[in-house]
Amino acid sequence: MTPAARLSAAIEILGAIDAQRIPAPNALKEWGTAHRFAGSGDRAAIAGLVFDVLRRRASAAWLMDAETPRARLLGMLKLERGLNADAVAALCDGGRFAPEPLTATERAALTSRSTKDAPAHIAGDYPEWLDPQFAAVFGETRVAEAIAMASRAPLDLRINTLKASQDKVLASMKHLGARATPWSPWGLRIDLGADARNPGIHSEEAFIKGGVEVQDEGSQLAALLTGAKPGQQVIDMCAGAGGKTLALAAMMQGKGRLIATDHDKRQLAPIHERLSRAGIHNADVRTPRGDDTLADIKASADLVVIDAPCTGTGTWRRNPDAKWRMRPGALEVRIKDQAEVLDRAAGLVKPGGRIAYITCSVLPQENSEQVRGFTSRHSEYAVVPPAQIASVLWDKADDFLAATIQSDEGLLMTPRRTGTDGFFVSVLTRRT
Repeated sequence: MTPAARLSAAIEILGAIDAQRIPAPNALKEWGTAHRFAGSGDRAAIAGLVFDVLRRRASAAWLMDAETPRARLLGMLKLERGLNADAVAALCDGGRFAPEPLTATERAALTSRSTKDAPAHIAGDYPEWLDPQFAAVFGETRVAEAIAMASRAPLDLRINTLKASQDKVLASMKHLGARATPWSPWGLRIDLGADARNPGIHSEEAFIKGGVEVQDEGSQLAALLTGAKPGQQVIDMCAGAGGKTLALAAMMQGKGRLIATDHDKRQLAPIHERLSRAGIHNADVRTPRGDDTLADIKASADLVVIDAPCTGTGTWRRNPDAKWRMRPGALEVRIKDQAEVLDRAAGLVKPGGRIAYITCSVLPQENSEQVRGFTSRHSEYAVVPPAQIASVLWDKADDFLAATIQSDEGLLMTPRRTGTDGFFVSVLTRRT
């Protein structure tokens, strides 16, 4: 397919998303099924266009002063891809399979309009109802923070130190352009271009043999900041597919007791195969069956990790479709879920033990406010200062702290500040 034909396909898919109100991955899959002539490179490029439009949906529509799929795509080409009016016009020449030529109005918009005077939620491409929350966290920098949250994320990998070393895996993946991440001692990063396909990590020898896992550097750091140690009893209460469980097991060096569970047994389905591939033998996966899966744990855990259910605002750069489908009611549900799991964890920890509360959200209601609510209900717990929990990064600790947003309740990583997904981490110690 020509670049112009890819634009036409993206416009068609965006129209289907609007008309059918379906998630972008579903629309892309349906289009691919109906257009089997499109090769993998074409499908990857079209998906890149669609997701870039979703990343810049509000600002692109503002720029073009129109809400149509075509208008949003044209605006994105200028805002996200950096194309000028002539370059866009060259793609939209009305030829075979190409979009219709630019109108005088469209050319004028691409030439003279900008988002300089747009409201913050338009310039930053996030739902208007979230502006008060973004202002509370980021203040006057919220547009810059939100733009970073709308940019395409790299592919991050975590070295499984139970089976491999960073140097060895880095050498084996040199052909993919892998490099060390700036903060995590276990991290590798592969940068992806706008039209790039995700590399076939799952077919790499290092992955097949359990030496590497796909995991954002922010998630790696969140696990590292829990301070899990060999020989401890550690509970991962919201284990899901096991990303942080695997990282915790590596930190524990196979020594001690690691319990992984989740309220949704469907989320746990992939964890068994992942644990086996990673060579982890000290993990006890507890699938919920209606009873309390942790009833035998009474004030005895050294560490309880809560990778809390949240809105996922910190991961928008990986899932830009989600931010436009998010509603206030979803936030209210998540806040309730978070309070419940925190209260449940409170009785599992022994005196001197800790709770690590983690979200992939940047919203204060899910982060600092949630921690303040917990400590008001459980006076036996106190927040560990961010500087103390960051000390596990050794010589990088000071620079890392300077890059994060710190509060009395914890620290926040963001794409703009730390180059990671948005993660909030709070560690609380039980005094009595």
